[in-house]
Amino acid sequence: MIYYFLLEKQKVFFNKEKKMFKINNGNLTGKCLISSPYMEDEHFGHSVVYICSHGKEGAMGFIINKRIEDFTFSDLANQLPLKSFAPTQDIALHQGGPLERIRGFVLHSTDYIKEDTVVIDKSIAVSSSIDIINDIAFGTGPKDNIIALGYSSWKPEQLEQEIIRNDWIISDSEPELVFRTKDEDKWSKALELAGIDAANLASYSGRA
Repeated sequence: MIYYFLLEKQKVFFNKEKKMFKINNGNLTGKCLISSPYMEDEHFGHSVVYICSHGKEGAMGFIINKRIEDFTFSDLANQLPLKSFAPTQDIALHQGGPLERIRGFVLHSTDYIKEDTVVIDKSIAVSSSIDIINDIAFGTGPKDNIIALGYSSWKPEQLEQEIIRNDWIISDSEPELVFRTKDEDKWSKALELAGIDAANLASYSGRA
């Protein structure tokens, strides 16, 4: 399977227009979804999803706590028109979601803004051009970032129904959680932000 970033200087999304995405500032935009401990979905079980857009047209976001183990940043760089580089640190790739898993996005801090960047809130933005991967490779990219392959998306009212069904717990998001917490700790840390003690989840019955 070949992973790729869109090479055009344009925004890419999932609506009929050729935009990466149209920000819908619904009540979940900029929030995190925490999967219920009872969710058995192979993609979303024990996941934390950062929601980039939520509105009447549906919702989209990226899983932020599932690292790709069998495909590295070096593998990705070798498939892209990047100059030779010698990474000084481990650059992780994440499973952004089950949709279009050959498509790349970067969730990142707002100290880095380019032409294709979509700002979600004062702390977090999304870019998808080859430029940001090149800048990350050479150490000139954003201070904080998550490189995601694929994305997560919900049809109109689908996510609302899943929340009513207690599939998801809603929490605030913070850059510390999104970017600087270890992947294996994000689920429990997100629960803490939602005011839930992970140790007491056996008695948890859902939260909308």
